Amino acid sequence: MKKSVLILLGSPRKNGNSEQLSYAFAQGAQSVGHTTETIYIQEKNIKPCLACYGCRKTHKCVQKDEMDEILNKMIQADVIVLATPVYFYSMSAQMKTLIDRTLPRYTEISDKDFYFIATAADEKDLMERTMDSLRGFTDCLPSSKIMNSIYGSGLYEKDDAKHSSQLQEAYKMGVEI
Repeated sequence: MKKSVLILLGSPRKNGNSEQLSYAFAQGAQSVGHTTETIYIQEKNIKPCLACYGCRKTHKCVQKDEMDEILNKMIQADVIVLATPVYFYSMSAQMKTLIDRTLPRYTEISDKDFYFIATAADEKDLMERTMDSLRGFTDCLPSSKIMNSIYGSGLYEKDDAKHSSQLQEAYKMGVEI
């Protein structure tokens, strides 16, 4: 069955390691007939959550930016990939802002398969806090399933992913959706 795959790329750096692994994942998914869309969070106008709870009754954020469009795509997707570089043992600010802004309709992001891609110069065990934060988000979503994760450890310089085993791993993960 063909699936709709939404890749949310949380890196502020164009063509960086997170993007390269995400691209390989998308290529793998497309090779077996799935449709993919990548959203570069850095390029979107997404303001931080105000914690005003104006969305409680309306299920719409009081802020007018591009988050509503992204949230609709998240609700419609079958598969969501959260891809982020690791900064100070956590996800990027771009990814965290996007996650926080799902508040108006986060319960509608249900029955999704999730894949995580994280990249860092550090070793895998030091990336666990980042993965745990991503799992914390999906724990709040009804019937979400974490299908697989890529720990892009040892990827520091911009093109390190191009020569890593994680590139093939990302492609294979996309094929196996």
